[in-house]
Amino acid sequence: MINIDKQEAEEGKVISIFAYLGILFLIPLLAGKDNKFAQFHANQGLLLCLASFAMWIVYSLLSLLFSPLGILGNILGMIVGLIYVVASLGILALIIIGIINVVNLEAKPLPVIGGITLIKSY
Repeated sequence: MINIDKQEAEEGKVISIFAYLGILFLIPLLAGKDNKFAQFHANQGLLLCLASFAMWIVYSLLSLLFSPLGILGNILGMIVGLIYVVASLGILALIIIGIINVVNLEAKPLPVIGGITLIKSY
């Protein structure tokens, strides 16, 4: 958890919620350039967006790889699809945790991926 002034967090609260709605992480990134709270959550949102995109790429590639394998490919495809659904639910849980952190004016990193910093301006 990073140390952020409560007043600054309150000012960046509304735009920080957008950070957890996919590509809308750009809103706090660009509109809250001088707000450490918004920048922190923009970083968390960027990580979620990249994780979601990476999951989709892996799922798509594995689906293409298994499709010509007939029945075995169908079984493997179903397993990959199930893993993708579970991982998507994990992303949804992280989105909810992130929004709760914003509402509570906390700058806590998300579980699993939150320790990575791609936007360092806070």
